Amino acid sequence: MRINVNDISHVTSDLGQRFAIHLAAIANNIDSKEAQALWQAVAIRYNEPQRAYHTLRHIEQLFAQFERVKQHLNAPHIIALALYYHDVIYEPTRSDNELKSAEYAIESLSPYLTTEQCQRIYVLIMMTATHQLDELMDANKRSDAAYLLDMDLSVLGTAWSEYAQYASAVRQEYAHVPVTDYRTGRTAVLKGLLAHSKLYLTEYYFERLEKQARDNIKREITALAA
Repeated sequence: MRINVNDISHVTSDLGQRFAIHLAAIANNIDSKEAQALWQAVAIRYNEPQRAYHTLRHIEQLFAQFERVKQHLNAPHIIALALYYHDVIYEPTRSDNELKSAEYAIESLSPYLTTEQCQRIYVLIMMTATHQLDELMDANKRSDAAYLLDMDLSVLGTAWSEYAQYASAVRQEYAHVPVTDYRTGRTAVLKGLLAHSKLYLTEYYFERLEKQARDNIKREITALAA
């Protein structure tokens, strides 16, 4: 859903302050002007005209989730930066957005973060393409990644009215796809989600959102078939 023009300054200001705090907590030799420049570059991309769901509003929603689970995270600042950058490159006609977003993040952050920190953010962003955990990660990193992936899918478990807005925004982003093709493709994606034994990887999200998410997905599939 596109951000109302009257909301842009508020969202940008709040998210920008959060961005600077998380970055400064782990970055080396970065001043406020550099942090502001990095944030402005991110914000401009999230407000591109081809976006309807993958906007700053999406990032704001993710950080509402972040505040609820941050006490469970081992590296909250790394997770926060991965959230900021995970959709920074988004073009609905392409299939490599996660890769391009991960590369953009590393290029932007490498002057300030260690190689290990950058690599971790890169891996986290790449996992949002499949929403599958890398089983080779150590337990702490795997736990953090699970929370990030669950936050990214948390919209599926919202009340139907909010879910319906999300589904409508996704359709808007794929307006270039003919109706019949969209119905076929979207239905396949949704059935693929239902095929997973668990949509949510953490106990926190599974207990709170799993049932609602499955009900919402089934309802959208029915609507697509109508």
